[in-house]
Amino acid sequence: MPFDSILIPVEEVEVAESLLPLARALLPQENGEITLLGLVSLPPEVSLSHGTAAARALRQRLMALAAKHPELPLRVRPRIRVSHTLWEEVLHFLQANRVALMLLPWDGNPEGQVLGASLSRVLREAPCDLLLVRGPVGSPWQRILLPVRGGPYTQLALEVALALAEAWDSQVTLLHAASEARRVAAAFRPLARQFPRITRQMIAHGEVAQAVLEALPHHDGIVIGASARPGGDRPQPLGPLACALAGATSKPMILVKAARAFLPGQPRPRGAPAQLPISVLVDKWFAENTFDAEEFSDLEELTALKRAQGVTISLGLPTLNEEATIGPILAIARETLMERYPLLDEIVVIDSASTDRTREIAQAMGFPVYIHPEILPEVGSYRGKGEALWKSLYVLRGDLIVWTDTDITNYHPRFIYGLIGPLLRSPRIGLVKGFYRRPIRVGEKLQAGGGGRVTELVARPLINLFFPELSGLIQPLSGEYAGRREVLEQVPFFTGYGVEIGLLIDILERFGLWSIAQVDLQERIHRNQDLEALSKMSFAIIQVVVRRLEDRHKIQLLEEVNRSMKLIRHEPGRYYLEVEEIGDVERPPMITIPEYREKFGRGEPVPAASLSPLETTR
Repeated sequence: MPFDSILIPVEEVEVAESLLPLARALLPQENGEITLLGLVSLPPEVSLSHGTAAARALRQRLMALAAKHPELPLRVRPRIRVSHTLWEEVLHFLQANRVALMLLPWDGNPEGQVLGASLSRVLREAPCDLLLVRGPVGSPWQRILLPVRGGPYTQLALEVALALAEAWDSQVTLLHAASEARRVAAAFRPLARQFPRITRQMIAHGEVAQAVLEALPHHDGIVIGASARPGGDRPQPLGPLACALAGATSKPMILVKAARAFLPGQPRPRGAPAQLPISVLVDKWFAENTFDAEEFSDLEELTALKRAQGVTISLGLPTLNEEATIGPILAIARETLMERYPLLDEIVVIDSASTDRTREIAQAMGFPVYIHPEILPEVGSYRGKGEALWKSLYVLRGDLIVWTDTDITNYHPRFIYGLIGPLLRSPRIGLVKGFYRRPIRVGEKLQAGGGGRVTELVARPLINLFFPELSGLIQPLSGEYAGRREVLEQVPFFTGYGVEIGLLIDILERFGLWSIAQVDLQERIHRNQDLEALSKMSFAIIQVVVRRLEDRHKIQLLEEVNRSMKLIRHEPGRYYLEVEEIGDVERPPMITIPEYREKFGRGEPVPAASLSPLETTR
């Protein structure tokens, strides 16, 4: 009986590749899926965040392996698990996903370890059917030896042997002991008539292990149940026959163990998900949800993924007096990601009433341009980039929405495809933030690493203090990010400088940390702002954090958030103060706007408490 969902946990790609012929033979011919789950192990004393590079390398190698075998129904899990305890990580995955069968490599040592856990623990806790595979299974076995003793895993061993024989056009030899109970022998005797692949039955008149060893040279491999029997002062992880064979032959061996049924009220295995300390959780998130734009540079593959998923993608470009850069940005995006590769379905400029030639340049190039105060006029309008982004949800058509700043002088298609890639690869991700090196211009020279002053001096310290779950984000205020419409339409938007940090906090609260990812976009050169502008930005960001702290803890920290900021002015011979009102308005989730619901066919907005996160567990 074939297995329609097979999991192969992967530490080494070469081992996974050696198991693929076996997995393919066990799948149904008409359907089924083989899932590769990448695993990176780190010593307990090493922070999980150090696994980022290893996770990226393994992810790329697994994608290359899948591309090498287009004939197989392979699915590579884009999230590489980085852990100090790999077996517990696999247990978490199995408890959250339907898996019929798992394949694991085994060195044949009954006292050895599998995925960092003892063999006995793996056999005891595996919640699905399990095959432990010793030795290469690179070519089909022409003759398969199947010793049976009527143990609890005999049925599964029989199913595996017959499925392999059918797929490989091979023969099965059934071997059982003459000393076994008559009912067992009687049950096996008619199998040859029922299953033509069983071409021979052997009866061991002496020691079964000796009979198996004598028969093995005439067979290519053996399938045997892993039934444990009491032995000495402590139970053995394997039955006596499996133990005897493991040390006495080098022939390829498949050890089978059927799924354990958990009764109502029975405790879960020790590896059941547990709440990690926030510091460890963030390290783990950092290693597993940090990508590199180069991972998604195969634009043909991304386009194929987009086509297979049937999604549309929009690029929204917020502008305010960007006549120096808007033309090249539009040209680069259109030439590479619309004309050469049909990844983007539309590119739209969302302008905040520029007074230069920004709109004229974009319109002359044939791009749609909206002035954000004129979008949804019935809800009014506010100044600010956040307001433009919020209103762009109404005019953009895509299922996936990408936003990038438009003052970038080294614009590259990776600023777009790097953000789209994680969304297309992983349905659990709802928001992707870009990060990059940010040189700062000092005079006529660029000084490496000097940008991002508000990020390092205000945003990240506040996040670490009050929202430490987000402390792994390298640049939480970056203007390059992408998200799923189904996520973005359900969260509020602040109208000004606080839009980025507000989105992160709200998506964290509603959809969970694992719905957020970040991607390395390499380097971004743009127009740096002066200190006064950065001071205003910091003031607005602090207001948003205070507001969200009040929401999270249901307390009022301030009687009224002060929106007026005293700015210091200087003239020759004197200093003075000037007051300016600085503060973001909080726009409600776009899905609550009737005009939006009508345009996009949305029903009544769902209360936040009943929304299901994309993935909130490990």
